[in-house]
Amino acid sequence: MRKFLIIGLLVLVSSGAAFSQFRGLDRSPLDIAYFPDNFAHDRQAGEKAIVKVTYSRPQKKSREIFGGIVRFDQVWRTGANEATEIKFYQDVTIAGKKIKKGVYSLFTIPGKEKWTIIINSDLDYWGHYSYNEKNDVLRTEVAVGKTSGTVEAFTIQFRNADGGAAMQLAWDDTLVEVPVKF
Repeated sequence: MRKFLIIGLLVLVSSGAAFSQFRGLDRSPLDIAYFPDNFAHDRQAGEKAIVKVTYSRPQKKSREIFGGIVRFDQVWRTGANEATEIKFYQDVTIAGKKIKKGVYSLFTIPGKEKWTIIINSDLDYWGHYSYNEKNDVLRTEVAVGKTSGTVEAFTIQFRNADGGAAMQLAWDDTLVEVPVKF
């Protein structure tokens, strides 16, 4: 009996040691935004996704966001952790430019009155540190607006708009919208 108790304790201790090797949760959780909005949750028969954005959601935590932790007039990964990715399930048009279906990275250059939206062909890297402007597929500017209240976690979502959708990026009291036509 004592032999089984010792073996049991060894198994318990070794499994606890193995578990402790896993890293903890990210402080900025991963999220996905679809168009149609909530596509994955409320999918109707025959409905197909048109756009999917995979991004991390940093938190405000009483910090100054734009012009503070996110610098004005510098490339931003548009979220946290890995570069934000945007997948088009069909060809779309943004700012009059046709973008072929596929997966791209999404960067922005926040400014006080306008943001530059960047669709780039590079994928699978952390942050914006390897960003290469030569691989931009699209650069366009959009106006900066205000939210009706404070948005605590950086958020990307879509709303219906004429001829397609508006991709909304919001954090703190800032809102920008990118028209996507299809």
